[in-house]
Amino acid sequence: MARFVRPRSVLAVRDLAASTLYYTEVLGFGEDSIEASGWSFLSRDGVQLMLGECVDEVDATETGNHSWFLHVMVEGIDELHQEVTQKGGKIAVPLGNRSHGHREFVVETPDGHRIMFGEAIP
Repeated sequence: MARFVRPRSVLAVRDLAASTLYYTEVLGFGEDSIEASGWSFLSRDGVQLMLGECVDEVDATETGNHSWFLHVMVEGIDELHQEVTQKGGKIAVPLGNRSHGHREFVVETPDGHRIMFGEAIP
């Protein structure tokens, strides 16, 4: 039987170079050794992304509450929040404990994608 190995989220971006820089410099992703014109393949600790350059793409902020594109569970949420904040990441939802038992915060990327990072509260 076929076995799923891992997902790789795909995000449309208007400026591939600027977005790749944001994901590597602010969010700490590394560039994978896959080369394809118009694409960046990124990963951090097993989380994998594909950024696809779509210059005419509608800004993700125009989708309102549908601009949530990724939820990443982490270990060390406070350290990650500090890392992202110190590197100039735009925090869309502040770090805090949520009623569903997670400590979370949300970043908004230059293309308006909102990514939530969370950790289970022990």
